[in-house]
Amino acid sequence: MGNDPRNGGANPNVPQPIRPDGAGATDFGPRDVMRDMENPDLLVPPVTDAGTVPNLKFSFSDTHMQLNHGGWSRQITVRELPIATTLAGVNMRLTPGGVRELHWHQQAEWAFMILGRARITAVDQDGRNFIADVGEGDLWYFPPGIPHSIQGLEEGCEFLLVFDDGSFSDLNTLSISDWFAHTPKEVLAANFGVPESALVGIPKEQRYIFQAELPGPLETQKVPDPYGTVPKSFTHRLMAQTPIVTPGGTVRIADSTNFPISLRIAAALVEIKPGGMRELHWHPNNDEWQYYLTGTGRMTVFAANGTARTFDYRAGDVGYVPFAFGHYIQNTGDRSLWFLEMFKSDRFADVSLNQWMALTPKQLVQDNLHASPALMNSLRKEKWPVVKYPAT
Repeated sequence: MGNDPRNGGANPNVPQPIRPDGAGATDFGPRDVMRDMENPDLLVPPVTDAGTVPNLKFSFSDTHMQLNHGGWSRQITVRELPIATTLAGVNMRLTPGGVRELHWHQQAEWAFMILGRARITAVDQDGRNFIADVGEGDLWYFPPGIPHSIQGLEEGCEFLLVFDDGSFSDLNTLSISDWFAHTPKEVLAANFGVPESALVGIPKEQRYIFQAELPGPLETQKVPDPYGTVPKSFTHRLMAQTPIVTPGGTVRIADSTNFPISLRIAAALVEIKPGGMRELHWHPNNDEWQYYLTGTGRMTVFAANGTARTFDYRAGDVGYVPFAFGHYIQNTGDRSLWFLEMFKSDRFADVSLNQWMALTPKQLVQDNLHASPALMNSLRKEKWPVVKYPAT
């Protein structure tokens, strides 16, 4: 199609930073048109956006990919998304047999299995061991300092890891091969009661991720433990959990009330159906770290004193909402929008704007907002975390 002179000669197929009322002007570049098409609410912000809310979005597609024989990893921390101080995330893929080596962290590790299956192992501070197979929709959690491993099974796996420190880096974890490589051979020999010749094949550097053979069936891999197994399971089947069903979608919550070991990270898996949205709300416990699994959506974050900003999200993006800031998440596509919302907390908590208004004296709300009878009659005393738009 040709250029339209009424639009400054701009190609009508290319979005321009111009509102319907004529505010703005054409942008002839240099520009990344594909990026602008993915972020329409940054190119043409809603008129209600104002002020200097910082960036609350970063895509895993814009991160450094760490490639190894056996899989890959990439991460989003405060180095990529400076506002995200409470949590950091790692996206990791393991091939069939690929191993995230024996290691431990100073931080808590929370994980969601996106696809495939993996085998995890751990030993706690009292010598009690744990081994389990996890599949799509399952969680695991390792407290700080607990040594563990992850290995891809027949179909391999991809998962999201979340750590309770925005400054975390998965490349700086404490690994068994790294420790061996940086300990004198005579010390290792004394520790294990073997001659130094028995240590000739140990790695000279951290292995991080490596390729190995597929492990045998779970029952054949268990190690008899005189101290028993861990008292609280390190895994939880989130997708198998009965969801909260609402007019606009579903919610599954996992925190210390139903996943007792998870004392530092609480989470919700949210589905927003087409035409629905995560209602206007805020969280009274901590910042929110989001990971988008499927679909497309948008979120406006209200930051008080006349400031608000709108962002567009799609699968693979991370979103962030600072503590107690008001927000919503709207499905802007034609398929269900699935995402995780996570908090550095032992409990999930949110406050519904609708419910707050419904449980406040009616006259006070009317006087405060000049609220119409129709608005007042719409208020609900029960919480609907995901709502459906009314028919138009």
